[in-house]
Amino acid sequence: MPTETRTTCPYCGVGCGVIAKVEDDGRVSVKGDPDHPANFGRLCSKGSALAETLDMEGRVLAPMVHGKPVSWDNALDLVAERFSSAIRDHGPDSVAFYLSGQLLTEDYYVANKLMKGFIGSANIDTNSRLCMASSVAGHKRAFGSDTVPGTYEDLELADLVVLVGSNMAWCHPVLYQRLSAAKANRPHMKVVVIDPRRTATCDIADLHLAVRGNADVALFNGLLHHLAQEGHVDEAYVAQHTTGFTEALMACQHTSLSELAEVTGVSTLQLRLFFQWFANTRKVVTCYSQGVNQSSVGTNKVNAIINCHLATGRIGKPGSGPFSLTGQPNAMGGREVGGLSNMLAAHMDIANDADRDRVQRFWASPIMAQKPGLKAVELFEAVAAGKIKALWIMSTNPVVSMPNADFVKAAIEACPFVVVSDMYGSTDTARLAHVLLPSAGWGEKSGTVTNSERRISRQRPFLAAPAEARADWWQMAQVGCRMGFGAGFAYQNASEIFQEHAALSAFENDGSRDFDIGAHAALERQKYDALEPFQWPQPAGSKPDETRFFANGRFYHPDGRARFVAVPANLDHRPSAEFPLILNTGRIRDQWHTMTRTGRSARLSSHMAEPFAEISPSDTRQFDLEDADLVELTGTTGARCVVRALITDRQAPGSVFVPMHWNDSNSARARVDSLVSNERDPISGQPALKNAALTMQKFEASCHAFLICREKPLELDFDYWAIAPCDGGYRLELAGHPPTDGWQSWLVRTLRLPENIDIVGLSDEPTGAVRMAAFAAQQLLAALFVASRPVAVSRQWAVGQLMETHDRRSRIALIAGRPPADQPDKGAIICSCFNVGLNEIAAVAQTGCNTVDAIGEMLKAGTNCGSCRPDIRRIIAERQVIAAE
Repeated sequence: MPTETRTTCPYCGVGCGVIAKVEDDGRVSVKGDPDHPANFGRLCSKGSALAETLDMEGRVLAPMVHGKPVSWDNALDLVAERFSSAIRDHGPDSVAFYLSGQLLTEDYYVANKLMKGFIGSANIDTNSRLCMASSVAGHKRAFGSDTVPGTYEDLELADLVVLVGSNMAWCHPVLYQRLSAAKANRPHMKVVVIDPRRTATCDIADLHLAVRGNADVALFNGLLHHLAQEGHVDEAYVAQHTTGFTEALMACQHTSLSELAEVTGVSTLQLRLFFQWFANTRKVVTCYSQGVNQSSVGTNKVNAIINCHLATGRIGKPGSGPFSLTGQPNAMGGREVGGLSNMLAAHMDIANDADRDRVQRFWASPIMAQKPGLKAVELFEAVAAGKIKALWIMSTNPVVSMPNADFVKAAIEACPFVVVSDMYGSTDTARLAHVLLPSAGWGEKSGTVTNSERRISRQRPFLAAPAEARADWWQMAQVGCRMGFGAGFAYQNASEIFQEHAALSAFENDGSRDFDIGAHAALERQKYDALEPFQWPQPAGSKPDETRFFANGRFYHPDGRARFVAVPANLDHRPSAEFPLILNTGRIRDQWHTMTRTGRSARLSSHMAEPFAEISPSDTRQFDLEDADLVELTGTTGARCVVRALITDRQAPGSVFVPMHWNDSNSARARVDSLVSNERDPISGQPALKNAALTMQKFEASCHAFLICREKPLELDFDYWAIAPCDGGYRLELAGHPPTDGWQSWLVRTLRLPENIDIVGLSDEPTGAVRMAAFAAQQLLAALFVASRPVAVSRQWAVGQLMETHDRRSRIALIAGRPPADQPDKGAIICSCFNVGLNEIAAVAQTGCNTVDAIGEMLKAGTNCGSCRPDIRRIIAERQVIAAE
């Protein structure tokens, strides 16, 4: 009988409920859980494609030491011995853990307990440092605790929603759909988007403020000044529940509106309108994400936003408050267990003597870290300096995702002992491991995650872990036992860890700490398995409830008051003659982090199949670029990337956007974070991934090629290449110099083609154009298109030919590179959920379907996750302009 399992999506911080169905033959399908309060059945394109990413290709199936399989006992003994010897010879701070928001809370808890309470060092940090550390620091400065005040429902109750540095339509699509639906139902609701780029999220914006990079502090300082000048400060709330208002106001009284327009790049008319809307609207939610956090002034940005909410008393009430949208599925859970190097478990503070004593007594640990440890960038600098002798990296890929990524790669290569726990052995980081430990993945592991609204949900297994793959918490607990700490790590299952985590949250907590889930401290295994999503806090004796913080004006500073923070409005990067551009890195709609999971899905790769740079038309004139040219980007680190130029007026002049997903497994030179320097926020330690200095130039290649093939090619010796899965095989873009032995020999060699194949094609020596296809009977094995410029081939149609049978007529059409009349070309894929292309949408739009809903009714495009709806609306508008002309 088929089985259904309720679990939670492993992607962004929305924390969507998923129902996974396993058929009798093992096939898996997924759908949104209609009863989960985060998504009510909605899923984005990534969540909808989860079942397509569960293949076994590249899985690590046994512990590996120097590339050779060994037993778990041998691997764990080696890890314990090397960490113990480093501690014995060089002290506890000579070892480090680097964790991930992909870990479950139970994994995170065991790692922090082992490092901080038994090894005695706080050198344990996480890739969450790269996405929400500034939010944590801003919360603690303002509230005295890392507390997110509101809930997702506030987005639907607000009359004004301000989105700052958040491309919600692509990065938190389900929340975007909730907001979009609320706006449609309540037409008076207004949405303001504050972002240098005109992103897909602007589709529902009543006002888009194209603020200059890192001018957010100046903007919100200006807003605070306006609120005070025009009498919109809630003076009673400020007097009773806050301190520092006068100092904060003084920091923002030295700029006129015209000067503010000059600093921010926003017109005085737009500034006045935004200020008036904020001032005159009682229910305001300000959501912010990586555009705020990933900055060398990120913490100040967070506090500038919070200052405006404190000044108006708009916090903790339905439809009101500042709202941090976390990037990863369990960044919040990691914060709950002290995942960052400057935190302790249960939202306690490692710099606080009483907190350290309390946690040590609860853990009955022999030693406790006495000071904050190294933050992520500092940690890898210490690895490079030889101070870290043993490093354990879990469920993340810092060789791609860290700033100055080439430096990080070299540091890891030079480290005496590196352990990597991961599902896959082919990641850029896993290749550097001395010991590679096979981890269980989504669908195989059991535990909890916490989303952006403080809602704890279960991830449940519905598949058996393959071969010798094991949970991350088990790996660390086993090492802890082998290091002599057996009493502290004798866990039999994840539910025992969750019980301990819940009990610590309640330990000596009389309401003085925000995080308290003591109601679950005695949760039995059976009830843990059946645990329904709930929001914290839930102290012992209480029932689950939808909660908000701070409406009563009680905060977690010793005096119970919130703090206004005076923040200077300085920018952290100005263009220079040598590096005249600003690099902004981020995500695209259908991919996740370094693509180890989403990069396996043909559907998710159909929207954008190669690395690219969004460039303003005005900058292309300066740098002599045309659309689809290859462009070489150079950062202050000296690193270079080569990506495809995408010229668009969505991008502001002087700024370039490049996605952070591509890596050395799927491209030649596209690890964009290698261009970003180690510059970081001095308070949070979060790197400035949104505002790096850059220059660029056209990348000249003697030939360009497009290849589709059934088998994955061997090593690709080209200056530029990018590979993506497609139905039936792979698609590749290539550029550089032609192979010395000719294209046909290269094709046979690289694809390991059999001898009895039939190769047909044509070539034009003067132009360098080549068209070539290889067949086995009527089956297409590969097709190659070569030109001196970027290849003009109908890619989606060509990719589809791998799934077709081919007679003489279809072979001729294939070599021509364009579909015959009876096979219309889809064009670039717009809706990946239903594989609907631009040409299909445009054709239907020309028949009179001039709304997104009408297109959806005809083609289904935009009716699932909705992330493509802004693009559909743009296509309709463009066709209407053409028709009018």
